Formats: sequence, structure tokens, C-alpha cells
Amino acid sequence: MLLSSRVKGLSYSITMKLNEKALNMTDEGKVIYNLSGGQLPIKPLPEFIEKIHHQLNFLKSYQYSPVAGFPNLRKKLTKYITDERNLPAEIFENDFDCIVSNGSKHSIYNVLGALVDPGDEVILLAPYWVSYPEMIKFWGGTPNVVKSNVFDAFVPAVEDIRRVMTPRTRAIIVNSPNNPAGIHYSEGWMREFAEFLKEYPDLVVISDEVYSDIYYFDPKPSFFYQYDPSLLSRTIIIHAISKALASTGLRLGYAIGPSSIINAMGKIQGQTTSGPNSLIQRALMDFDFGLIDSFLGPVKRHVRQNAAVLRERFREAHLGHCWYQSTSAFYFMIDFSRTPMFGRFEAGIDHSYAIADELLNKEGITVVPGSDFGLPNTARIALVIEEVPFQEAISKIVRYLNRA
Repeated sequence: MLLSSRVKGLSYSITMKLNEKALNMTDEGKVIYNLSGGQLPIKPLPEFIEKIHHQLNFLKSYQYSPVAGFPNLRKKLTKYITDERNLPAEIFENDFDCIVSNGSKHSIYNVLGALVDPGDEVILLAPYWVSYPEMIKFWGGTPNVVKSNVFDAFVPAVEDIRRVMTPRTRAIIVNSPNNPAGIHYSEGWMREFAEFLKEYPDLVVISDEVYSDIYYFDPKPSFFYQYDPSLLSRTIIIHAISKALASTGLRLGYAIGPSSIINAMGKIQGQTTSGPNSLIQRALMDFDFGLIDSFLGPVKRHVRQNAAVLRERFREAHLGHCWYQSTSAFYFMIDFSRTPMFGRFEAGIDHSYAIADELLNKEGITVVPGSDFGLPNTARIALVIEEVPFQEAISKIVRYLNRA
């Protein structure tokens, strides 16, 4: 059977192969340290669970919602972002809207569908989230990557963004706090980026802020439009309940932006998935978002503690040159190319998958190969498992890194 060129051009995630292999090894009774998780391994707030349980008693919750989500929830989510970002109360009153989707990935996919024509370019800042380039290519666009490195804690230079601008550049995706680097761009970077955007009035910004609630070193994340709110006229803010409420499987994200773009996203959503989960939407309408900070307090302390373990293990193993201070989300990128073990591998080639596979086979540790994030010869680890197994896993990793 012939498949479309669109589908043929998509890549499978090599990470899935490693995860499947890790599950098989676990079934065989082997001890596996899973550092690949992209979610918090805890239950959501009890108050949120109670709201869901309460809605189960109302048949109406099982019916279709409007395609863009329930209006009251959309207003509530917009107010939440307005308050959290300290924006003027009236900022989203005119010519802006909110759409609720089946997760933030769905929101980003719909944004790109609303913006990108075949041949258009979308700038990505490496490291980037794995699905960005595939979604861009699916809509006929071309990813244009700006690189970064561990020396700058994986923060790309704004000047490098300027260098890749072309007449075909349609949009840029900014993911801060960043998955996979576990950092957020500084206020200085955001101010410089805001000034840069004024030079390119037709450039649309997709601001992926899914991890904005999870930061464990001050100052908290800030965003370019806070320093020039006029930039919101060409910004689409992406958020979700997945990370802040430990609810990845509930699949509910949202986007806030200019009405013209949000309405176009609604057209795509209406002809594909329709509205998102009505039960979860109704539970959120009754939920107090003010509880999120207290819920995430212990999470942040735990991630900060594991980050400290990582720092000390690297220092003790004389790998301090491979360490940088992670500050948000719950990830860290290991640069293999600057460790003794990398001498066993041929230079100039990406060995991310081979190294990740070897870590799994020899040490029983699952990581995510950095090639999926646009960073060759690296891997992402998550800082969320319990402290003792995390210490054991990091000790194994540093021994592996120091084997010449």
C-alpha cells in the first residue's frame, strides 16, 4: 500500500526503542534505573482529584465541549497567565483568545498548521523538544536550527538567531524553561530577544511555557513580552496542566494568542479531534489554581537536591567541566564528548544512541539520546526519581564516563 510522502518523511523516535528494551529487561528481573522520564512520578493534588471525582456524578460532563473548550475555562486560563506573568489586567480583553487542546503538543501542532505554508522556515533553538522539527516538516515547513553548547548552559545567542533569519522565516519556537536542558533563559536574554523582535515585525513567536511553574533557583522564569507587551500581538503562549499538576496522561493543554491565529487553530481542531476532555475541563473550572505553588514546593526541593547530588558526583569524579547549573524543569544534559569514555568512539559522528544503548546494557540506566534534541553526543537525564536510587544511578554514570 502506498503511503503519503508526508508520513514517509516523519521519523520514529529512537527513544521508544530504548524504553521498550528497558521494559523487557525489567520483566527479566534486572534492576533498571529509569532516568528518561518526562513526567513527575507522583499523583496530582488531592484537591484536583476530588474535583474530577465530583464531576463524575454529573452526566453532562461526558458530553462534547465546544471545539475550543468551555468559555469559562478559557477565561480562567487566560486570567491565570495574566496574573502569573504580572501583565496588565486588560491585556487580553480585545483581539485575543484562548483555545483548549488535547495537550500542549496538540496546541503546537495546530499553531504550526495555522501559520506554516510549504517552504516556510521555523527557527528552533537547540536543544529543542523532540517533536518540534517533525511537526514543522509535517506541515511542509523547514526547521532552521540555532545551536548552543554546555559552555553557555545551552542558552543560544540572540545574535545567532539573527544570522539564520531569511525572507522565508515565518516563526520561531522559544521553549523556556527548556526541555531538555533544564534551564530557563535569563531576564537579560529575554530583554535582548524582545529588542531583536522589533527588527522583524512579521516574525511570529510560539512561546512554549509548559514548565514555567517548575523552577528551583531564583530568579523565576520571565518572558520577553513582559518587557514589551505589544509583542503579544504576534505571540502564541503554550501551556498545559501536564507538568504543574502531574497530569500528563489527562492530555489537556491550551494556547493564548491573537484571535485570528486562535480561530484558525480552532478550524483545524474542529475537523480533527474536536474539543478536549470535557470531564477534566469542568474539574479545572472548579479548581483553585492558587494551590499549584504549594503542591510544587516539595517537588522543587526534591529536584534541587538531586541536582546537588549530580553536581557533587561530577566534582568528585573530576567531571566538573561537564557540569552546568540546571535551574528549572527537571532535566540535565550530559555532554559525552568531553569525557574520557568518548575516546573509544570515532570523532565527527553522533554516537548518542550507541552510548545510551551501552548505558542501558552495561549499567541498567535509561537516558534519552541527545540526537533527538538536536545535540549530538549528549543525553538527557531526568532528576525526578527518589534520592537513593538517583544517587546510585549517578554513581554508575560517572564511573562509566571516566572509563577511557
